[in-house]
Amino acid sequence: MAGLTRADMLKYGRRSCWISAVLLMLAARVVAQTDASNVLTVADANWTLILHGEWMIKFYAPWCPACQHLQTDWENLGRQSESLGISVGNVRGSESAGLSGRFLVTTLPTIFHAKDGNFRKYVSSRTIEDIQAYVVQKKWAMVEPVPGWKSPSSLLMSGMAYLFRLSVWIRQIHTYLMNTLGIPSWGSYVIFAIITLFMGLMLGLMLVLIADCIWPSRPKHRENKTVVIVKEEVSEEEVEDILMEEKRASDLDNESERVSGDDSTEEEGAMSDGDAGSDQPPSEGAAESSVRKRKPQERNTTEGT
Repeated sequence: MAGLTRADMLKYGRRSCWISAVLLMLAARVVAQTDASNVLTVADANWTLILHGEWMIKFYAPWCPACQHLQTDWENLGRQSESLGISVGNVRGSESAGLSGRFLVTTLPTIFHAKDGNFRKYVSSRTIEDIQAYVVQKKWAMVEPVPGWKSPSSLLMSGMAYLFRLSVWIRQIHTYLMNTLGIPSWGSYVIFAIITLFMGLMLGLMLVLIADCIWPSRPKHRENKTVVIVKEEVSEEEVEDILMEEKRASDLDNESERVSGDDSTEEEGAMSDGDAGSDQPPSEGAAESSVRKRKPQERNTTEGT
């Protein structure tokens, strides 16, 4: 130490100051990272963690101005999560399309409160004070939870998650066709239309085959149909009524025949009267001539005998 000059002491002092400043900066960064790590990143792979315990979950996107404005307060909420007895999570919508589909997220940022698998959408003010009051004062209890069929763990929302993932996959393919392969947008649309028609035909064929396997068609053959004549029992009163009706019908027929017969006889009588009136009585000469003619005829017949 005695051999060191004053200049060397100043030189070492400056170096030690720089080293301590760098160490302080690294320590501050570690503390900041530790505080920020209280906000857990939730994705499609680990989303089942939010089904247990109490959570505040935020859906966001890095390009969203409202999400950027909320980021500082959300990190402060994550630092206070242990004292509040909750867990704080972030969901990046662009990277977790399936999870966005499960929660039917259409606007950003969107905040949900989760308590043992019951989900409620947070619609109050987004300041740190209001969010803390929402948790501490249990204002979430006055909000109706999401119905069971819309719950993220339901079968319907699981299907919705797959649809959201499929939409993202189709968009990525569309971008690849346009940017990498240089196919125009209309060409990409035509390709997707052909694929859609082909998939529809294949799906229809599979459904027909499954239906034939489950409900096979019956062979068409002629069946001998037997006609069964059922004789109804007729009571005596009904029989008498039928006989009376038949008798009345026969009487009416007889009367009609009689009337027609009387009419015909009257017409014949009128005709005979007319003929009699038209003929004149024969004269005496004509009568005598007729008698004379008959006499020789009678003689001839007697001679011939």
